[in-house]
Amino acid sequence: MLTYKVQLYPNKQQKAKLVEQLDSCRKLYNKLLEECRKAREKGEKITQNTTQSFIVELKNDSMPELKEVYSKVLQMINYTLWVNIKSLSKLKKNGCKIGHLRFKGKGWYKTINYNQSGFKIDEHKNKITFSKIGTINCRGLNNRVRKNKIKGIILKRTQTGRWFANIQIENTPLVLPKTNKNVGIDVGVSSFIVDSDGRRVENPKNIDKQLTKIKVKQQTLSRKKKGSKNWLKAKVQLAKLLAQVTNQRKDFLHKVSRFYVETYDFICVEDLNITALSQKGNKNSKRSRTLHRNILDASWGQFFNYLSYKAANANKKVVKVHPKDTTQECSRCGRIVKKDLSTRIHLCLYCNLELDRDYNASINILKRGTGCTSILVENRSLITITASAIVSGQVFSMNQETPSFK
Repeated sequence: MLTYKVQLYPNKQQKAKLVEQLDSCRKLYNKLLEECRKAREKGEKITQNTTQSFIVELKNDSMPELKEVYSKVLQMINYTLWVNIKSLSKLKKNGCKIGHLRFKGKGWYKTINYNQSGFKIDEHKNKITFSKIGTINCRGLNNRVRKNKIKGIILKRTQTGRWFANIQIENTPLVLPKTNKNVGIDVGVSSFIVDSDGRRVENPKNIDKQLTKIKVKQQTLSRKKKGSKNWLKAKVQLAKLLAQVTNQRKDFLHKVSRFYVETYDFICVEDLNITALSQKGNKNSKRSRTLHRNILDASWGQFFNYLSYKAANANKKVVKVHPKDTTQECSRCGRIVKKDLSTRIHLCLYCNLELDRDYNASINILKRGTGCTSILVENRSLITITASAIVSGQVFSMNQETPSFK
């Protein structure tokens, strides 16, 4: 199943309805959770069917506002609650220390789940009709959404106050021509990617470009009285700035991953422990804090996820290889040549191979992924592709040959 995110543009009346329904959903979730707690304290058995029938009683007695919410949405609240309960039970069985499910405070419940029914998409006018809410204008519908069977729509409100519809469709394979090409990809901080075909993709470092503004917004928020109108305004302004950084990052990662899936049939990457890498070093050191921030901003894990699901959908293959010594090992003779992080050139003392250290690593990754013992390696100048060129769509034009296999 694939999910496409489109922005909604409700009018004032529709916004008011959405907010009311969201609050009704929150109260219902809390009420069902309260009933589960009471039953367990008394030692009584309670099931998903029990809480489902309890919703009908609440609609007729103490919570008549639930009649203004589509019935399937109410069922999905009950389903979500029991998914959370079962997840906690599973963690407990695995030996994890867990607490209790929390009640949802105001502003902490953000989704309305229309599962299978209660909605209708107008393909030509970019409108979506929701039961008990009305017809809302939207932007972002594409042909894949229009042509595939829609399984459900989840409405979500962000911290900035915007509304989005996450449209779930049946996954249909993407037909791409076979290229019979392989590539090794080395990810980094100074350069986001260096691949075995001699491309260096710049790291956009979106968080660094907005870091000063983010700090100012955070300081402004910290000076306001929590819960006041000015505090809420400052909170929304900070959320908008952080959302902009997140959207820029996702856009960049989607475009880069799409290129590699379209160009190659077999993609080799490192199986990195990103959490351990981001926590490495002295946390009090300014250099370590900057490195930590840049690693998280690069979002290697998210890039690998995008690459994997797009490759699987296009019948391509992504292989993760062990990352040990991919940088230290010589891609020509296989000897270990020790170098620290500041050394950016790989110079082998045994076979005199001299080339960029990240390019050397990408060839080693390709060798491990394909199982090929040797690749004819030659020193070449890397072609640098700027992040701005990728975002604008002018990406990856080059006339270089791939390294040939012996």
